[in-house]
Amino acid sequence: MISSVQSAEHAKEQKLQSQQARPTGELIAWIQRYGEGMAALASGIFIAAAWGISGTSHTWEVILYLTAFIVGGFVKAKEGLQTLIEERDLDVNLLMIVAAIGAASIGYWAEGAVLIFIFSLSGVLESYTMERSRRDISSLMELKPEMAVLYHDGEERAVSIEELKLGDIVLVKPGERIPADGLITEGASAVNQAAITGESIPVDKAAGDEVFAGTLNGEGALFIEVSQPSESTLFAKIIRLVQEAQSEKPATQRFIERFERIYARVIIVLSFLLIVVPPFLLAWTWQQSFYKAMVFLVVASPCALVASIMPAMLSAVSNSARKGVLFKGGAHLENLARTKVVAFDKTGTLTTGTPVVTDLIPFQGYDKNEMLQAAASLESLSEHPLAKAIVLRAQEEGLTLQRPTEFTTRTGWGVQAQWKGDTWKIGKPAFLEEQLATEQVTETIGRLEREGKTVTVIHNSRGAVGVIALRDRLRPEAVLTIAALKKQGVKVAMLTGDQRQTAETIAKEAGIDIVYAELLPEDKVARVKELREAYGFVAMVGDGVNDAPALATATVGIAMGTAGSDAALETANVVLLSDDMEKIPEAILLGRRTASIVKQNMIFALSVILLLITANFIQGIPLPLGVVGHEGSTILVIVNGLRLLR
Repeated sequence: MISSVQSAEHAKEQKLQSQQARPTGELIAWIQRYGEGMAALASGIFIAAAWGISGTSHTWEVILYLTAFIVGGFVKAKEGLQTLIEERDLDVNLLMIVAAIGAASIGYWAEGAVLIFIFSLSGVLESYTMERSRRDISSLMELKPEMAVLYHDGEERAVSIEELKLGDIVLVKPGERIPADGLITEGASAVNQAAITGESIPVDKAAGDEVFAGTLNGEGALFIEVSQPSESTLFAKIIRLVQEAQSEKPATQRFIERFERIYARVIIVLSFLLIVVPPFLLAWTWQQSFYKAMVFLVVASPCALVASIMPAMLSAVSNSARKGVLFKGGAHLENLARTKVVAFDKTGTLTTGTPVVTDLIPFQGYDKNEMLQAAASLESLSEHPLAKAIVLRAQEEGLTLQRPTEFTTRTGWGVQAQWKGDTWKIGKPAFLEEQLATEQVTETIGRLEREGKTVTVIHNSRGAVGVIALRDRLRPEAVLTIAALKKQGVKVAMLTGDQRQTAETIAKEAGIDIVYAELLPEDKVARVKELREAYGFVAMVGDGVNDAPALATATVGIAMGTAGSDAALETANVVLLSDDMEKIPEAILLGRRTASIVKQNMIFALSVILLLITANFIQGIPLPLGVVGHEGSTILVIVNGLRLLR
């Protein structure tokens, strides 16, 4: 009793501490979000006030400009000094602050203050646009359910999603978010899966259908059996992938950042030389030289060059996430744009992974339905995928099945049982005894196998009763996807463990030219390496555990998000959340558009820098105009990158 009272008191104390901490946390979050903008606004107000009293009191004018310096430049100066102290490096922030202080030191207070104001305002706009490009991805975090309604013995109880266990039944009422991955046991509804798969239209779900955490239930109540713990749901995996996507930088960005460090040092040295050398060689006054050096320091800074890449990359990654294609970072978008070959796994990727009956050929005077009824009755006790396909076909035909007796499984061969007073067998062609294999049966088996189909033979004590051919179905979108890739100039290959005849038949239907068949997982890796040596950039698309090594070996690994195994999802660089292959050529096109915009940005940024430097030496430009040109070009390249959000 005492422990329960102590526990209650402890819980109350924790709740009180949480309530007290909340306002502080909210204030900090508000400052982080709006502080920089408020500081820039205050800096502008102080500059306007200084202009208002211009000519009346020089002391107050300087005080107001100095206040504008401190308020507007504090954040940037802090960032620049942190880089200098912690990384022993120079960055653009420090260059701008040095230029502003330098201008003020020779009496150009207004110019220095305007430089700080425009630079801080540019920082606010840059932060806003970068945040805008991230928002579509990070908004996924807000969709994560926190609570669930656990249904047990007719009672409902609210629990946190972390408490849910495999096999628990949860009740999801109309309009609520589904709290866990699972299977519907009762009820029917339309579920909006846009947050997970990118599908814009709600999908009708009923008993037996799979649903995902984070998706939105429609008009019906659903009872769902939990199939994944909260940390293993597809939604949780997506959030982990999102966090990786926001942190990984493309190779171009890493190069530019290394270049920026060297470039900043060069600019400092050249600025110092501009102060010292011209008074002796060009008859400039020391003040003229110093002023031109400060203008040079501003206009030569690589802000626009640095901002040419990441806003565009993040915008493209955000765009693709909305459409159900999740990149783990901008680097993979950059690599996908340069892809020359896309290699597909067959089963579960190009095909649905579920075999269907294609041919029913009876013997011994049986008709197709009689033969199918016998085969399905024998297979009704088997869990083999081919057996399930035969039973499903019989059910579709409305046939009544009669369970066999003395059922035994012959692993790797088929099944044997007593049915209607006779011994029946069904399985591989080799399971048929040699003396029972007539020429007609052998010829039929050979023809069907040459068509790339898997053949099952059913026979009784008198011989073969029939031959059933099955084949994995090609995904409806596979042909369109491959045609679109070829149109983009991308070659298409297929890697599969299936026998060559089956592989070549599927490849011919899909329009694939390069076929590698009968491969073990290590063979797939070897073939991907061969393709990389021959073509350079190779994307691999797969879904199974056996595809994971090949996905890791490819330049870009692409996993099927819904059907894909955990290993494939963890290894891949790109995830197709709705398993829609048609998104692959779209993603390649988006990558190429991104590369084009990055190139435009870099050319524009370099052109503006060179133009302003030239104008500064030939004609001379005022420091505020140099600031406007420099910061304006930075904002323009960011806005150009944001076009990829559309």
